Amino acid sequence: MKDVIIITDPEVVKLLSDQTRFKILKLLRQRPMSINELSDATSKDRTTIYRHVKALEKAGLIEEIENRGNEKVYARAARLFLIKADPHESVEEFRQAYIRIEAEKLVDILEKAGFRIKNRKGLLKLAEEVMNAIEVNSQPIIKRISSAGIDMSEIELFHLLNMLVFFQSCELCKKAEKVKELIEI
Repeated sequence: MKDVIIITDPEVVKLLSDQTRFKILKLLRQRPMSINELSDATSKDRTTIYRHVKALEKAGLIEEIENRGNEKVYARAARLFLIKADPHESVEEFRQAYIRIEAEKLVDILEKAGFRIKNRKGLLKLAEEVMNAIEVNSQPIIKRISSAGIDMSEIELFHLLNMLVFFQSCELCKKAEKVKELIEI
């Protein structure tokens, strides 16, 4: 299993926009599973799960790792998937929904850590704008790394993402000042 797979193909992102496929990947993060186990965990019939598993396998996101009797067992092809497809109408709705969810999680983390949020709605909007800008502006670099077939560890990915944010930090200075106004640090 790889540590990280960078997904730049809009067709693969479209595969992930299906809730059942996304749930299968989440379940396989816990442990490898068979079609029957995935069927039970998702409350979907085996035929439906089989079809989704085959689509994920064809896209290189999961792989068969063993046989248990008559059943095949599947695992994720990587611990982490970095979704960085070019903005494209076929994936834009999924991309925007994903950014909204992740912005909400970030604000929740800040609140749980005891930061006082002065304007939650304003902070969410800014977080979405910043995440969107970083994602769009990072595309050429991420695509180049992905095209080169470079394997990265989780920590290398973390450092790469920090560097990509740093590259754009001057462009985002005004938004950073607004964020500081919305959070009592």
